[in-house]
Amino acid sequence: MKKIATIFLASGFILLTANNSSAQSTKTPAEDLNVLTGLESPRRMLPDSLDKIALQFLAEREQRVAQLSTREEIVARQRFIREKVLQAIGGLPERTPLNAKVTGTLKRNGYRIEKIIFESQPAFYVTANLYLPETGRAPYPGILMPLGHERGGKAHEAWQRLAVTFAKNGFAILLYEPVSQGERVQLYDPDLGESKVRQATSEHTLAGTQCLLLGHSFARHVIWDGMRALDYLVSRPEVDSSRIGCTGNSGGGTLTAYLSALDDRIKVAAPSCYLTNWKSLIETIGAQDAEQNLPPFLSEGLDQADFVTAFAPKPYLILSAARDFFPIAGTRQTFRETKRLYGLMGAEEKLNMIEADDEHGYTKPRRLAAYRWMNRWLKGPGLQEDAPIDEPEIEIESEEDLRCTQAGQVSISLGGETIFSINLGEARRVKPKRNAIITPEDLRRFQAEIRAQVQQLTAFEKPAGSPEVRAFGEIARGGYRIEKLLIEGDPAIPALLFKPDDPRPKRRAILYVHENGKAAEANVGGEIEELARSGAIVLAIDLRGRGETREESNRVWDIFGHFESAMTALLVGKTLVGLRAQDVVRAVDALAARRDVEMEGLSAFGKGDAAVVLLHAAALDDRIKSLTVEEMLISYESVVAWKIHQEVFESIVPAALANYDLPDLAASLAPRRLRIINAVNPRGQRAETQQVKREYEAAQKAFAVAGASQAFGVAERKPGKKLTAFVP
Repeated sequence: MKKIATIFLASGFILLTANNSSAQSTKTPAEDLNVLTGLESPRRMLPDSLDKIALQFLAEREQRVAQLSTREEIVARQRFIREKVLQAIGGLPERTPLNAKVTGTLKRNGYRIEKIIFESQPAFYVTANLYLPETGRAPYPGILMPLGHERGGKAHEAWQRLAVTFAKNGFAILLYEPVSQGERVQLYDPDLGESKVRQATSEHTLAGTQCLLLGHSFARHVIWDGMRALDYLVSRPEVDSSRIGCTGNSGGGTLTAYLSALDDRIKVAAPSCYLTNWKSLIETIGAQDAEQNLPPFLSEGLDQADFVTAFAPKPYLILSAARDFFPIAGTRQTFRETKRLYGLMGAEEKLNMIEADDEHGYTKPRRLAAYRWMNRWLKGPGLQEDAPIDEPEIEIESEEDLRCTQAGQVSISLGGETIFSINLGEARRVKPKRNAIITPEDLRRFQAEIRAQVQQLTAFEKPAGSPEVRAFGEIARGGYRIEKLLIEGDPAIPALLFKPDDPRPKRRAILYVHENGKAAEANVGGEIEELARSGAIVLAIDLRGRGETREESNRVWDIFGHFESAMTALLVGKTLVGLRAQDVVRAVDALAARRDVEMEGLSAFGKGDAAVVLLHAAALDDRIKSLTVEEMLISYESVVAWKIHQEVFESIVPAALANYDLPDLAASLAPRRLRIINAVNPRGQRAETQQVKREYEAAQKAFAVAGASQAFGVAERKPGKKLTAFVP
């Protein structure tokens, strides 16, 4: 009979262990290096801990919004929403000349299509089609239509049906292509005939990673494109600037929500297949691509309903699909919340929601609802309310016929800026201008500055008290044993402690942090055994979301690493770097609490993206006296210099490049010992040693000022060379 022991962990999980005393195995059992064997959903530990924080922020927000009871309170919240959204995106660029031109016109029955190119920022070209009525009397009401992520850009069939129907019913409608759509592919490859990374959303998140490092959001650029498109639309004499609507689907629905909340020139809004709420997103598909997230949105007390609230009491139609991947339950909740606020403003009839029994897309039921809504609120007096508009049969134009550029791509026909070149220029502008470190006092001031910046930007919180450590058995090996430990917390940290068998009362200690977790080199003959046989106690840990607690892979975001948890952390005002640095400090606390550890010479080793975490932790914790990092990202600046990067997102610290870079962290460690071996570029490829030395010249000088030139080094580790040659 099996006896089941139930152990409740401080992290809130339950560990079940079975003891079968009646059966004896004749085989030597395989080593189990897992600590959480039997734990329910260990791979959910990181996302669950972040979701818990997010849901708490959302619950607090819900209570605040429920207390709104007057028009004045709602107006005050509108100001708050706009202020926080603008802060989140990093403000807006300078308004510069549009330099707009018409590159061609298509004459059709009852309307014409003009092909437009304008500059939303200098030499940053935007392609658009303007559909104008050929009947009726100008000026016409205008509609701005930001496009979604569907292939074909402005030539997509659904967009053409919308534009032609509106034009035939007396509206001027401007369809403009957002970054990476249609003729604006940012990483266009002529041999592939498409983006080097295939999808627009992948381009967005690559650029978005750079934007975050610079201290703003990718949404800043796509919002500004929309505002400049609106500048062009209202500049046309055929358009009545006092009667402007905005509608778009999916990514275009996102932009409709943003633009309507921020630009008062928009009088009627109808986002399609976007609005839901964050509680429903957390429970289903999680964070989506770059522009759909505005960190630290949730910790600022915001939700998607706030985009609607910011627009009140102007007419707003939520177009939704019952079987959308954007959860319909959240859409219904958003509608109920904002309907009450519209009612308090005396405008209940100006907010409506259409829920079609279909899937994601600007399908005909939603298009018909949009025609009716825009017709009702943008046409002049005397119009019969809710007069239906049906779609005429139209001839679908080819993508080639609707092109604004000769080659079909801005990058080929016009050149100019890309989002990546704009980010690179911004990186050079925001890079801190530091005084040279010449004296020890200069170095002390620099170190204090870096530590303060790291603590603030990573949202690092020093763990309180001494952590409770639970033991879950041992594994005996020749000359040493492995203790399986759990360092309590939320979430808990699984760990393996390698301890030599000889009876010395105290030993030097090494903290081992690998991007693939504590067991990555824990096998017989592995690197950790090598360190243990050198006479050290080695503590190997799983950073949250690594090793046993590694999340299930989401193939959509594999190129970026575990994007969803990293983005959720940013949305709740935290960073994975900061949270994982807290794990490192808790592990150091656990070592400090042991009687058999000599802390004076504590060494630490980090590999891969765990090295970035360890470097941040060492900048914050002086107890780490010696640090060796292998295959660490060479710098944050390199992420902006390289257009394509892989698995970098988990290492991002927002606004880091406006304050510090990894070489600055290295310099801040002087005179402690630091070895950088086999640093890598943003693609994970080994950087040349001389290049790394050039990047870290200032760090070498800082160590010289500290009188510890030999304590810093950049080296290459060739295959077969033992780790003990680098880790003291």
